[in-house]
Amino acid sequence: MKTPEIRSTTVLAVKHNGTIAIGADGQATLGNTVAKSNVRKIRKLQDGKVITGFAGSTADAFTLLERIEEKLNSYGGNMKRAAIELAKDWRTDRYLRRLEAMLIVANKEELLMVSGTGDVIEPDNNIAAIGSGSMFAQSAALALINHAPQLSAEEIVKESLSIAADICIYTNHNIILETL
Repeated sequence: MKTPEIRSTTVLAVKHNGTIAIGADGQATLGNTVAKSNVRKIRKLQDGKVITGFAGSTADAFTLLERIEEKLNSYGGNMKRAAIELAKDWRTDRYLRRLEAMLIVANKEELLMVSGTGDVIEPDNNIAAIGSGSMFAQSAALALINHAPQLSAEEIVKESLSIAADICIYTNHNIILETL
């Protein structure tokens, strides 16, 4: 019998009006059951100068968070360089290659998505989304930015994640937010 897949989450980051906000829901599911409803998927690194969010296997994500922090320290806090070096290692290292997670990494200037396929993506529209409900949250954020530009980045992330939680069964309303 196959072990049920742990699925979770929706993580959304928005860069808007000089602010970056990143948020995530708190749900982790095991098969078709909610395993935990208050998982914290947002972490601050580099004394609060970098915020990360993760989706996928929690143990794998924590391994990647440790690695990105090491890379940030190695490259003097240069986030883009650290992300590129992590993506290279992730793609080529035998152990890391098996990790199943994705990261969003943000500082005051940049917003990046990092994957195990070697991708480091700087989104065109200043919206980064990962996880099961990512397309719902990203669509809502894009609509809010285009039609309610007076909202703050934090308000856009919160409302977008709430919309995703109403639609995606792997996303809940226990939202954690951080801003830079």
